[in-house]
Amino acid sequence: MEWKPYLRKAQFYETDSMGVVYHGNYIHWMEEARTDFLEQIGWGYERATAAGIDFALTDISCSYKKTTKFGQTLAIEMKVRKLTPARLVLEYRMTDAETGELHTLGTSTHFFYDRKTEQPVALKKVFPELYELLQECVEKS
Repeated sequence: MEWKPYLRKAQFYETDSMGVVYHGNYIHWMEEARTDFLEQIGWGYERATAAGIDFALTDISCSYKKTTKFGQTLAIEMKVRKLTPARLVLEYRMTDAETGELHTLGTSTHFFYDRKTEQPVALKKVFPELYELLQECVEKS
């Protein structure tokens, strides 16, 4: 399964007085890309939460390589780096959509969480269909 990069145009309100995107916005963009990725693989975030599963964040990081300015569009490519029955590690690569220049690298780690019991769950056991779909993404990343 192939998925398209998430395209995100930097808005004026996301910048500082120099017209540079505030560093915390990249975290929001990673979440937007993650939501888009789930929709592209056919298991949108709404479907997961309706089924009682959440992807709780345990760790997130960004390495900034180049500033992004107002009006620039970034292509955010995502890869599924690691999947276990209980955890998911994602990698993000943000490049200028026109030039391909690297702007930011990021990672996020999540655990699967049952919203009703408020406990971690083994996705492989409770939703094997989603686990297999994510496993296919690991193999293609």
